[in-house]
Amino acid sequence: MSVFPSDREARNGVARDEFLVFGSPLIGDAEIAEVVDSLRSGWIGSGPKVQHFEQMLADYLRVPDVRCVSSCTAALFLGMHCLGVGPGDEVIVPAMTFVASANAVEHVGATPVLVDCEPDTGLIDLDAAEAAINDRTKAIMPVHLAGRPVDMERLADLRDRYGLTIVEDAAHAIGARWRDQPVGSFGNLTAFSFYVTKNITTTEGGALATTDAAMAARVEQLALHGLSLGAWHRYSDHGFKHYEASELGFKFNMTDIQAALGIHQLPKLDEWIDCRARQWDRYDEELADLPLLTPPRATPGMRHAHHLYQLRTTADCPLSRDEILEALHELKIGGGVHYRGVHLHPYYRDKYGLEPERFPAATAISDTTFSIPLSPKVSERDQDDVIKALHQVLDR
Repeated sequence: MSVFPSDREARNGVARDEFLVFGSPLIGDAEIAEVVDSLRSGWIGSGPKVQHFEQMLADYLRVPDVRCVSSCTAALFLGMHCLGVGPGDEVIVPAMTFVASANAVEHVGATPVLVDCEPDTGLIDLDAAEAAINDRTKAIMPVHLAGRPVDMERLADLRDRYGLTIVEDAAHAIGARWRDQPVGSFGNLTAFSFYVTKNITTTEGGALATTDAAMAARVEQLALHGLSLGAWHRYSDHGFKHYEASELGFKFNMTDIQAALGIHQLPKLDEWIDCRARQWDRYDEELADLPLLTPPRATPGMRHAHHLYQLRTTADCPLSRDEILEALHELKIGGGVHYRGVHLHPYYRDKYGLEPERFPAATAISDTTFSIPLSPKVSERDQDDVIKALHQVLDR
């Protein structure tokens, strides 16, 4: 028997005319006008709007320097590259994260050492991380999964006791705080994402926050081929200046068209996180009677960025995670999986001989978790439809 509702059942339950896209961004008139202004100005590459957005981010995060780049992955890569992380080094990475975290380590030539996660939050298990430290360990890469910050005091203790570097993957966590201090302001290199599904977006793009001015200058230089002067300074009304490639660089720069979106998205971030928190609370209340685990709530002193609302199937759930997602899709509601653990992907599984049993918590989450729409673009009617759809699918 099919697990999917019939047309008649859909009419009696959820009957959407349009598909509810998971993670669809909210783009306003101000963002559109700013992009048009960039197009009309003739300056569409890396220029004054990128610099303006960087300063806005630095002020928001309470850090001296932020450099915008093409993605969070690029920010992680450049940060480790500037730190000298490379062949022979190991970087501790949680198994429960998007593969980009581990990919960045591979790209600098180092070895990602995967450790398990906490079974409830999915955050890196810091006890497992400490046990994995050896004389080849150069850095730890904590991931603030779903917008929930890692314990920053414990992380700082590991950093200081073992003389390690912390490179934070905060792709989900702009706006999150630990003890009222913004994630990104704890003295570590911290990478952020502005991908289309994130709490604020520049369509693609990322940023690296640092307290080291020399590091920031080098990241900026490396992100644009290693040139001694940025494109804005070479071609602006400051007058043409010759440039030199002082070291081997990359093509990881953000453009003014992208920054044009961020300039107007960032001032809305706190309001949007509050909106996500209200939707989160409603999901908690309305889905409590289903055979699903709702995500753990923020603890005192923590500000959760509420990036992802992740549900998990229980042992008595009548459908598998994949069957639920397929059924929701039939009802025109999008969902996602965040994530299949890094250790389950063929590249890492085969290269390092990883077995699922080595990471029981991450493996269990990989098999059971799915995310449902949560964003300021999700209307009350949209959320009603998601709630009704889950009841309709699981009550059968």
